[in-house]
Amino acid sequence: MLKTLMVAIAGLGLSAAVSAQELVEGQHYTLLESPVETQVDEGQIEVTEAFWFGCPHCYRLQTPVNEWYETLEDDVSIVHMPATMGGAWNTHATAFYAAESLGIEDELHADFFEAIHEDGRSLTDEDEIAEFFSNYGVSEEEAKQALKAFGVRSEVNKANSRMREMRLMGVPALIVDGRYVVSPSTAGSLENMPQIADALVERVRNERAQ
Repeated sequence: MLKTLMVAIAGLGLSAAVSAQELVEGQHYTLLESPVETQVDEGQIEVTEAFWFGCPHCYRLQTPVNEWYETLEDDVSIVHMPATMGGAWNTHATAFYAAESLGIEDELHADFFEAIHEDGRSLTDEDEIAEFFSNYGVSEEEAKQALKAFGVRSEVNKANSRMREMRLMGVPALIVDGRYVVSPSTAGSLENMPQIADALVERVRNERAQ
């Protein structure tokens, strides 16, 4: 049975039950003309969360989107993709991939958001980021080496290319199966984004079952 959800209809401020089959392109999501190659194992449905640590809307999305992630079935894989628009955006993207290379990103992800939005830290200086990383079992020297690593720079460049392929002009965004882009404007609100994305996951699952 298709899932139903309550969504705010963009521009009307109304709510209506919308099934996976009833979602409207241009109203609830944007369809990419050229699908982006997914990065997950064959058979998995990819959900990419495009974000910037410094973005207050991305921070506000964390609670509803993480609650949604907890409900997902085993055939769905989440990919976090830091946005790269220069300046602090790229610095935070570098921090994300450096933390990932050190095996501490999952542990510090929420804390990095909170340090910026609750504690008022910028976390845009190498020394400050290295000191922050040292709270997660790595030395400041190891952190600085990771921040400068070629592999980390390569991942930032890949994220930049992928963001362009997805035609993203802002964040947060949820991209389902490299095709469907859900933003606050298309979903009607930040809170509705996971619900719309969930219906799109169901659509992809139904398409593959045919």
